[in-house]
Order: sequence, then C-alpha cells, then structure tokens
Amino acid sequence: MAWVTAGQSLAERFEGFLGTGWVRPSVSSEEWHMLYRFADTASLERWEASAERRWWLDSAQGLVGERTVERRTGIEGWFDEPSSADVEHAAPPAPPRWKQACVIWMAFFPLSLLLGTLLSVSGISLNLVLRTLVTTLVATPLMVFLILPWMTARFARWLHH
Repeated sequence: MAWVTAGQSLAERFEGFLGTGWVRPSVSSEEWHMLYRFADTASLERWEASAERRWWLDSAQGLVGERTVERRTGIEGWFDEPSSADVEHAAPPAPPRWKQACVIWMAFFPLSLLLGTLLSVSGISLNLVLRTLVTTLVATPLMVFLILPWMTARFARWLHH
C-alpha cells in the first residue's frame, strides 16, 4: 500500500491530473489494475514519460508489472464487454461534450416533434407516462442505430475540430 500511495502522490503533482484508483477483477484475484485520469492526452503523456513514474515503477521491480495499457476518453467503454486485449495506440480523443450535446439535440428535437405529431394526429389519447413510454421506445433505437450514426458522420469534421 505504501508503494501505491507513493505512485498516487507522484501523479498528483503533474498538471492535468484528475484522479487515480485501483480495481481488481474479483475479491480473490491477486491482479490489480491501476486507473489514472488526466485532463488531456498531453498531461497523461507527460506523466507516462516522466522520470518520477519510471523510478516509481522500477522501485517495485519483481512485484508489479505493466502488462496492458488501455486508454479511454470518456463513457465509451462503459458498455464494452470485459476484455484483456492489449492496446498499442490510443483512440482518438472524443469530441467535446458540448459538441456531442449539440448533435444529439439536433437529432432529438425534430424526432421528438415528429413522434409527438404522429401520436396527436393518430387520434390515440395516452396519458403522459404512456405517451412518453411509446415515444422513447420508438425514439431510442432510431437514435442509436440510424439517426445518431448518420448525424455523427455528417458533423464529423466539426465534432473533431
């Protein structure tokens, strides 16, 4: 634990450091995974290339080792199946959240208007909960599988610049 704490203390001193944590696959596992959060790729790279990190890793030679390095940029990994694939190259950074929100809104607003209008002209009278249930049951797969991929492709240049 002293070694872990020392590594956390060293990382905290680097600009852009947001936090760290430890995770293990199960209670009985002897394997642990260290998680670092940095504000941007440049900050992470400064930490990874630092003499302080190298010294810290070398101080536990024979006790710990770096087997897999994985980089995540946001929530995209929350729905992934667990895996142990080695990642050699970092994924491109995710677009800023405000740009993602704009594209989602530009897709969601017209779809919501369309679905609301279709329900109104159908003559079907539903209370708020049922109306919301029906529209979200229809809107969610349309957004995930059709509209957002299409919108993301159309706005890709703006999203990433």
